[in-house]
Amino acid sequence: MDENTRRIVVLGKTGAGKSSLANTIFGETAFKEDTTADSGTSECQAKTKSINGRCIMWIDTPGFFDTKRSEEAMKPAILKCITDCSPGPHAFLIVLKVEKFTEQERAVIEKLCQYFSEEALKYAIVLFSHGDQLSEGQKIEEFVEKCDNLRNLVEKCGGRCHVMDNKYWKKTLQDDYRNNQFQVAELLKTIDKMVEANKGGCYTNDMLQAVRRDIQQEQANIQQTSANKSPEEIMQKAKANVLSKQLLKFTGVTTGALLGAFLGGAMKLMSQEGPMVALVAGVAIGTAAGVAAGVDITGEAKEKKQTSV
Repeated sequence: MDENTRRIVVLGKTGAGKSSLANTIFGETAFKEDTTADSGTSECQAKTKSINGRCIMWIDTPGFFDTKRSEEAMKPAILKCITDCSPGPHAFLIVLKVEKFTEQERAVIEKLCQYFSEEALKYAIVLFSHGDQLSEGQKIEEFVEKCDNLRNLVEKCGGRCHVMDNKYWKKTLQDDYRNNQFQVAELLKTIDKMVEANKGGCYTNDMLQAVRRDIQQEQANIQQTSANKSPEEIMQKAKANVLSKQLLKFTGVTTGALLGAFLGGAMKLMSQEGPMVALVAGVAIGTAAGVAAGVDITGEAKEKKQTSV
Protein backbone atom coordinates (compact mmCIF):
# COMPACT_ATOMS: atom_id res chain seq x y z
CA MET A 1 0.00 0.00 0.00
CA ASP A 2 1.15 3.51 -0.84
CA GLU A 3 2.50 5.22 2.29
CA ASN A 4 0.55 8.34 1.30
CA THR A 5 -2.77 6.50 1.25
CA ARG A 6 -5.39 8.10 3.48
CA ARG A 7 -7.27 5.49 5.49
CA ILE A 8 -10.86 6.57 6.14
CA VAL A 9 -13.17 4.56 8.42
CA VAL A 10 -16.88 5.21 7.86
CA LEU A 11 -19.24 4.71 10.80
CA GLY A 12 -23.01 4.99 11.16
CA LYS A 13 -26.15 2.96 11.67
CA THR A 14 -27.73 0.79 8.98
CA GLY A 15 -29.67 2.89 6.47
CA ALA A 16 -27.65 6.04 6.99
CA GLY A 17 -26.36 5.78 3.42
CA LYS A 18 -22.71 4.87 4.03
CA SER A 19 -22.33 2.64 0.96
CA SER A 20 -24.19 5.08 -1.27
CA LEU A 21 -21.95 7.91 -0.10
CA ALA A 22 -18.90 5.78 -0.88
CA ASN A 23 -20.15 5.21 -4.42
CA THR A 24 -20.88 8.92 -4.82
CA ILE A 25 -17.36 9.83 -3.72
CA PHE A 26 -15.73 7.05 -5.78
CA GLY A 27 -17.79 7.98 -8.83
CA GLU A 28 -18.66 4.33 -9.43
CA THR A 29 -20.53 1.42 -7.86
CA ALA A 30 -17.66 0.18 -5.74
CA PHE A 31 -19.75 -0.80 -2.71
CA LYS A 32 -22.91 -2.87 -2.61
CA GLU A 33 -26.03 -0.87 -1.82
CA ASP A 34 -29.15 -2.41 -0.29
CA THR A 35 -32.49 -0.73 0.23
CA THR A 36 -34.39 -3.27 2.34
CA ALA A 37 -35.01 -2.34 5.96
CA ASP A 38 -32.86 -5.06 7.54
CA SER A 39 -30.04 -5.11 5.00
CA GLY A 40 -27.06 -2.88 4.44
CA THR A 41 -23.37 -3.66 4.71
CA SER A 42 -23.03 -6.93 6.65
CA GLU A 43 -19.24 -6.97 6.78
CA CYS A 44 -16.37 -4.53 6.63
CA GLN A 45 -15.39 -3.60 3.05
CA ALA A 46 -12.15 -1.80 2.14
CA LYS A 47 -11.39 -0.36 -1.29
CA THR A 48 -8.66 1.99 -2.51
CA LYS A 49 -8.86 4.57 -5.28
CA SER A 50 -7.27 7.85 -6.35
CA ILE A 51 -9.80 10.66 -5.90
CA ASN A 52 -8.99 14.25 -6.85
CA GLY A 53 -5.29 13.42 -6.78
CA ARG A 54 -5.41 11.70 -3.39
CA CYS A 55 -5.06 7.97 -2.77
CA ILE A 56 -8.00 7.05 -0.54
CA MET A 57 -8.62 3.75 1.27
CA TRP A 58 -12.32 3.78 2.14
CA ILE A 59 -13.30 1.32 4.89
CA ASP A 60 -17.07 0.85 4.88
CA THR A 61 -18.44 -0.73 8.05
CA PRO A 62 -21.70 -2.42 9.11
CA GLY A 63 -24.00 -0.58 11.47
CA PHE A 64 -21.72 -0.79 14.50
CA PHE A 65 -24.12 1.37 16.50
CA ASP A 66 -27.31 -0.51 15.60
CA THR A 67 -29.30 -1.93 18.49
CA LYS A 68 -30.78 -4.90 16.58
CA ARG A 69 -27.56 -6.55 15.36
CA SER A 70 -26.30 -9.48 17.43
CA GLU A 71 -23.03 -9.28 19.33
CA GLU A 72 -21.59 -12.36 17.62
CA ALA A 73 -22.51 -11.12 14.16
CA MET A 74 -20.79 -7.78 14.72
CA LYS A 75 -17.53 -8.95 16.29
CA PRO A 76 -15.85 -10.31 13.10
CA ALA A 77 -16.74 -7.10 11.25
CA ILE A 78 -15.27 -4.90 14.00
CA LEU A 79 -12.06 -6.93 14.10
CA LYS A 80 -11.79 -6.84 10.28
CA CYS A 81 -12.16 -3.06 10.37
CA ILE A 82 -9.39 -2.83 12.98
CA THR A 83 -7.16 -5.07 10.86
CA ASP A 84 -7.88 -3.25 7.59
CA CYS A 85 -7.14 0.22 8.98
CA SER A 86 -3.99 -0.71 10.95
CA PRO A 87 -1.93 1.15 12.16
CA GLY A 88 -4.90 3.51 12.33
CA PRO A 89 -7.24 5.70 10.28
CA HIS A 90 -6.42 9.23 9.14
CA ALA A 91 -10.10 10.07 9.44
CA PHE A 92 -13.35 8.77 10.88
CA LEU A 93 -16.47 9.76 8.96
CA ILE A 94 -19.55 9.66 11.19
CA VAL A 95 -22.50 9.34 8.80
CA LEU A 96 -25.92 10.64 9.84
CA LYS A 97 -29.06 11.44 7.87
CA VAL A 98 -30.53 14.89 7.45
CA GLU A 99 -33.81 14.03 9.13
CA LYS A 100 -36.04 14.80 12.06
CA PHE A 101 -34.12 14.08 15.26
CA THR A 102 -35.89 11.27 17.17
CA GLU A 103 -35.09 9.21 20.25
CA GLN A 104 -33.42 6.64 17.97
CA GLU A 105 -31.07 9.24 16.51
CA ARG A 106 -30.38 10.58 20.00
CA ALA A 107 -29.44 7.05 21.14
CA VAL A 108 -26.99 6.71 18.23
CA ILE A 109 -25.35 10.05 19.12
CA GLU A 110 -25.06 8.99 22.77
CA LYS A 111 -23.41 5.72 21.72
CA LEU A 112 -20.97 7.57 19.49
CA CYS A 113 -19.96 9.89 22.30
CA GLN A 114 -19.68 6.92 24.66
CA TYR A 115 -17.31 4.98 22.42
CA PHE A 116 -15.16 7.82 21.06
CA SER A 117 -12.38 9.32 23.14
CA GLU A 118 -11.52 13.00 22.87
CA GLU A 119 -8.33 11.94 21.07
CA ALA A 120 -10.21 9.96 18.42
CA LEU A 121 -12.62 12.85 17.82
CA LYS A 122 -9.65 14.94 16.69
CA TYR A 123 -9.74 12.70 13.61
CA ALA A 124 -13.53 12.72 13.10
CA ILE A 125 -15.85 14.47 10.66
CA VAL A 126 -19.66 14.35 10.68
CA LEU A 127 -20.97 13.66 7.17
CA PHE A 128 -24.70 13.99 6.53
CA SER A 129 -26.52 12.08 3.80
CA HIS A 130 -29.92 12.90 2.24
CA GLY A 131 -29.03 16.54 1.75
CA ASP A 132 -32.23 17.05 -0.26
CA GLN A 133 -34.04 17.13 3.10
CA LEU A 134 -32.48 20.51 3.89
CA SER A 135 -34.88 23.41 3.58
CA GLU A 136 -34.54 25.62 0.51
CA GLY A 137 -31.37 27.69 0.82
CA GLN A 138 -30.44 26.01 4.13
CA LYS A 139 -26.85 24.88 4.78
CA ILE A 140 -25.89 21.95 6.95
CA GLU A 141 -24.44 24.17 9.67
CA GLU A 142 -27.85 25.81 10.09
CA PHE A 143 -29.52 22.40 10.36
CA VAL A 144 -27.00 21.29 13.01
CA GLU A 145 -27.46 24.48 15.00
CA LYS A 146 -31.13 23.67 15.62
CA CYS A 147 -30.36 20.49 17.59
CA ASP A 148 -28.32 20.52 20.80
CA ASN A 149 -27.20 16.88 20.44
CA LEU A 150 -25.99 17.36 16.88
CA ARG A 151 -24.34 20.67 17.70
CA ASN A 152 -22.48 19.13 20.65
CA LEU A 153 -21.25 16.22 18.52
CA VAL A 154 -20.04 18.47 15.70
CA GLU A 155 -18.31 20.74 18.23
CA LYS A 156 -16.48 17.70 19.64
CA CYS A 157 -15.36 16.95 16.07
CA GLY A 158 -13.76 20.38 15.77
CA GLY A 159 -16.77 21.88 13.99
CA ARG A 160 -16.17 19.65 10.96
CA CYS A 161 -19.36 18.65 9.09
CA HIS A 162 -20.39 18.19 5.46
CA VAL A 163 -23.46 17.12 3.53
CA MET A 164 -24.18 15.17 0.33
CA ASP A 165 -27.17 13.71 -1.42
CA ASN A 166 -26.83 10.39 -3.22
CA LYS A 167 -29.94 10.81 -5.37
CA TYR A 168 -30.65 14.41 -6.26
CA TRP A 169 -27.31 16.22 -6.11
CA LYS A 170 -25.56 14.27 -8.87
CA LYS A 171 -25.82 17.24 -11.22
CA THR A 172 -25.64 20.96 -10.60
CA LEU A 173 -29.00 22.25 -9.44
CA GLN A 174 -29.93 25.77 -8.48
CA ASP A 175 -26.64 26.47 -6.69
CA ASP A 176 -23.12 25.08 -6.29
CA TYR A 177 -23.76 24.02 -2.68
CA ARG A 178 -26.30 21.39 -3.73
CA ASN A 179 -23.83 19.58 -5.93
CA ASN A 180 -21.97 16.40 -4.94
CA GLN A 181 -18.86 17.23 -6.96
CA PHE A 182 -18.49 20.45 -4.97
CA GLN A 183 -19.21 18.70 -1.66
CA VAL A 184 -16.70 15.88 -2.33
CA ALA A 185 -14.00 18.47 -3.02
CA GLU A 186 -14.89 20.29 0.21
CA LEU A 187 -14.81 17.06 2.23
CA LEU A 188 -11.36 16.13 0.88
CA LYS A 189 -10.10 19.63 1.73
CA THR A 190 -11.35 19.20 5.30
CA ILE A 191 -9.58 15.84 5.56
CA ASP A 192 -6.37 17.47 4.25
CA LYS A 193 -6.61 20.24 6.86
CA MET A 194 -7.33 17.74 9.63
CA VAL A 195 -4.37 15.52 8.68
CA GLU A 196 -2.16 18.63 8.57
CA ALA A 197 -3.42 19.73 12.00
CA ASN A 198 -2.58 16.24 13.30
CA LYS A 199 0.95 16.65 11.87
CA GLY A 200 0.36 14.10 9.13
CA GLY A 201 -0.23 11.26 11.56
CA CYS A 202 -3.11 8.84 11.87
CA TYR A 203 -5.17 8.01 14.91
CA THR A 204 -3.63 5.04 16.68
CA ASN A 205 -3.48 3.35 20.07
CA ASP A 206 -1.93 0.28 21.66
CA MET A 207 -4.47 -2.07 20.13
CA LEU A 208 -3.91 -0.81 16.58
CA GLN A 209 -0.15 -0.85 17.05
CA ALA A 210 -0.28 -4.45 18.29
CA VAL A 211 -2.28 -5.48 15.22
CA ARG A 212 0.26 -3.68 13.02
CA ARG A 213 3.13 -5.65 14.59
CA ASP A 214 1.21 -8.91 14.08
CA ILE A 215 0.64 -8.07 10.40
CA GLN A 216 4.31 -7.22 9.89
CA GLN A 217 5.34 -10.52 11.49
CA GLU A 218 2.90 -12.43 9.30
CA GLN A 219 4.24 -10.66 6.21
CA ALA A 220 7.78 -11.72 7.12
CA ASN A 221 6.66 -15.32 7.65
CA ILE A 222 4.79 -15.47 4.34
CA GLN A 223 7.70 -13.95 2.41
CA GLN A 224 9.96 -16.74 3.64
CA THR A 225 7.66 -19.47 2.34
CA SER A 226 5.99 -17.77 -0.67
CA ALA A 227 8.61 -15.79 -2.54
CA ASN A 228 6.50 -15.82 -5.71
CA LYS A 229 3.63 -13.82 -4.17
CA SER A 230 3.24 -10.10 -4.92
CA PRO A 231 3.49 -7.56 -2.05
CA GLU A 232 -0.28 -7.02 -2.30
CA GLU A 233 -0.99 -10.74 -2.08
CA ILE A 234 1.33 -11.06 0.90
CA MET A 235 -0.39 -8.15 2.65
CA GLN A 236 -3.87 -9.60 2.07
CA LYS A 237 -2.77 -13.02 3.31
CA ALA A 238 -1.10 -11.51 6.38
CA LYS A 239 -4.24 -9.54 7.26
CA ALA A 240 -6.41 -12.65 6.84
CA ASN A 241 -4.12 -14.66 9.14
CA VAL A 242 -4.09 -11.93 11.78
CA LEU A 243 -7.88 -11.58 11.61
CA SER A 244 -8.29 -15.30 12.27
CA LYS A 245 -6.04 -15.07 15.32
CA GLN A 246 -7.88 -11.98 16.58
CA LEU A 247 -11.21 -13.80 16.38
CA LEU A 248 -9.82 -16.51 18.66
CA LYS A 249 -8.10 -14.07 20.99
CA PHE A 250 -11.25 -12.07 21.64
CA THR A 251 -13.65 -14.95 22.20
CA GLY A 252 -15.98 -13.89 25.00
CA VAL A 253 -15.19 -10.18 24.65
CA THR A 254 -18.22 -7.96 24.02
CA THR A 255 -18.56 -5.85 20.89
CA GLY A 256 -18.96 -2.80 23.11
CA ALA A 257 -15.56 -3.48 24.63
CA LEU A 258 -13.97 -3.88 21.20
CA LEU A 259 -15.48 -0.65 19.91
CA GLY A 260 -14.51 1.19 23.07
CA ALA A 261 -10.96 -0.09 22.76
CA PHE A 262 -10.73 0.75 19.05
CA LEU A 263 -12.16 4.25 19.45
CA GLY A 264 -10.54 4.96 22.79
CA GLY A 265 -13.69 5.10 24.92
CA ALA A 266 -13.53 3.90 28.52
CA MET A 267 -15.48 0.68 27.97
CA LYS A 268 -15.00 -2.39 30.13
CA LEU A 269 -13.40 -5.46 28.56
CA MET A 270 -15.31 -8.54 29.71
CA SER A 271 -14.12 -12.16 29.68
CA GLN A 272 -16.32 -15.24 29.29
CA GLU A 273 -16.79 -15.43 33.06
CA GLY A 274 -17.92 -11.81 33.27
CA PRO A 275 -15.33 -9.87 35.33
CA MET A 276 -13.40 -6.99 33.85
CA VAL A 277 -10.01 -8.36 32.91
CA ALA A 278 -8.01 -5.56 31.36
CA LEU A 279 -8.77 -2.11 30.06
CA VAL A 280 -7.22 0.69 32.04
CA ALA A 281 -8.58 4.21 32.40
CA GLY A 282 -5.94 5.36 29.94
CA VAL A 283 -8.23 4.34 27.08
CA ALA A 284 -10.08 7.56 27.76
CA ILE A 285 -7.23 9.31 25.96
CA GLY A 286 -7.05 6.75 23.21
CA THR A 287 -4.80 4.02 24.58
CA ALA A 288 -6.60 0.68 24.71
CA ALA A 289 -3.77 -0.96 26.62
CA GLY A 290 -5.77 -3.84 28.00
CA VAL A 291 -7.07 -4.92 24.62
CA ALA A 292 -3.64 -4.52 23.05
CA ALA A 293 -2.39 -6.86 25.75
CA GLY A 294 -4.97 -9.39 24.59
CA VAL A 295 -7.31 -11.78 26.29
CA ASP A 296 -7.10 -15.52 25.69
CA ILE A 297 -10.15 -17.76 25.46
CA THR A 298 -10.03 -18.54 29.18
CA GLY A 299 -10.42 -14.85 29.99
CA GLU A 300 -6.98 -14.39 31.54
CA ALA A 301 -5.26 -11.03 31.05
CA LYS A 302 -1.90 -11.17 29.33
CA GLU A 303 1.09 -9.00 30.08
CA LYS A 304 0.92 -5.54 28.51
CA LYS A 305 3.78 -4.45 26.28
CA GLN A 306 4.78 -0.86 25.60
CA THR A 307 4.49 0.31 22.01
CA SER A 308 5.44 3.42 20.10
CA VAL A 309 4.07 4.88 16.91
